[in-house]
Amino acid sequence: MNKKIIKKSPSQMKLMRQAGKVASNTLLAVAERITPGITTEDLNQFVHLDTIKQGATPAPLNYQGFPKSICTSRNEVVCHGIPKDNEFLEEGDIINIDLTSLYQGYHGDTSATFFVGKPSAEAKHLVEVAREALTRGIQAARCGSTFGDIGAAIQDFTREEGCTVIERFDGHGIGEHFHEPPWVNHYGMKGSGNTIEEGMTFTIEPVIVLGSQEVQLLEDGWTMITKDGSLAAQFEHTVAITTLGTEILTDRSNKLANCELI
Repeated sequence: MNKKIIKKSPSQMKLMRQAGKVASNTLLAVAERITPGITTEDLNQFVHLDTIKQGATPAPLNYQGFPKSICTSRNEVVCHGIPKDNEFLEEGDIINIDLTSLYQGYHGDTSATFFVGKPSAEAKHLVEVAREALTRGIQAARCGSTFGDIGAAIQDFTREEGCTVIERFDGHGIGEHFHEPPWVNHYGMKGSGNTIEEGMTFTIEPVIVLGSQEVQLLEDGWTMITKDGSLAAQFEHTVAITTLGTEILTDRSNKLANCELI
């Protein structure tokens, strides 16, 4: 993989916006289907078909061997959960749906954590902290600031709320490649790291947990869970650094169902 940060031209930015719109549209649509009794494979099939309907391709499918079109990370699953036809959502669960649309050669990557029915107080707190952590990270991501500013903003807020950032998982550059430089830490010191420059496109996607940041990989080679069994939540957007400021390429036209309770 090219280790150089690939800045995007205006024409490339246009395609990135279109890819981001496809991803955000699909996330809005699948959010409506989250209910007790539905399987994670049902959600996978819906996203697959909806992505194709919009003229795009689900980028996760067969990426480095991943077998499905989305990641469904439920409760203690940190990331990369594999949808299954025998995994039913239950009242009180939380679930992250992570999807990426490949449209005309460019990627739009986004995710959100949803409530299945009525959440517990601790689940509600965790999800709201994860949502706000992403917001704080995006606010820190501006032309002339540093990538350390993003990490510090996320980490400081998360600690204040009694939660923990999983440091093992980063955001990443994105464009024609699903994953490309720069790597975006969700922890760090303000003022450290490379300078953020116009033309950069990358994801910010902190994973927040209630317990320890220690994780464990399951036998399927993909699914990562918290070692202590504590809940995990994540939100993600793809952003672009432009002359007008920081643009959220996967911004949504409406609120997500089963997600924003307060």
